[in-house]
Amino acid sequence: MTIDFKKESSGLVPAIVQDANTKTVLMLGYMNEEAYKKTIETKLVTFYSRSKERLWTKGEESGHSLDLVDIKVDCDNDTLLVNVYPNGPTCHTGADTCWKEDNKATFGFLTNLESTIAQRKLEANSKESYVASLFEEGINKIAQKVGEEAVEVVIEAKDNDDNLFLNESADLLFHYLILLQQKGFQLEDVVDVLERRNKK
Repeated sequence: MTIDFKKESSGLVPAIVQDANTKTVLMLGYMNEEAYKKTIETKLVTFYSRSKERLWTKGEESGHSLDLVDIKVDCDNDTLLVNVYPNGPTCHTGADTCWKEDNKATFGFLTNLESTIAQRKLEANSKESYVASLFEEGINKIAQKVGEEAVEVVIEAKDNDDNLFLNESADLLFHYLILLQQKGFQLEDVVDVLERRNKK
């Protein structure tokens, strides 16, 4: 990997720090060649502090270090993407990120869909919302719907209509997300179980 530390007269390159699991951007720091080499050697992310004018390993005072996973360089060889496992909040203010965002896993559209389902549960307007009506009928009805949709997926999997298979799969996933909410869980909890199994 070639990094152009000489592109700027300071010898510094920006280092964007990202959580390797959640993909949340945690902070922006700067590295010179010495900080980069120390990061690689110790597997603890080290920057060059422009205010302290010295190398600075994240967490050396707070204990909230950044364990290195990998480093990538951009197409111009002058910006780094540093993937890490953070040990505690990253920002000096105590926030998860320097943008005051929570560092939690998101699943794009599925996370938005979970929020909508949670809102429908809260509003409990069963006359206007199919989701609210399922919550009103309770766990047995919701579990039954998941079972029915699972059977439909199996049936369509054995057929040759890909469109029907995908539609039934979407129905199954949708009702499963409702079931998770009814049980007090989210997709993130299921992913955590899978990740723990993967580490064994």
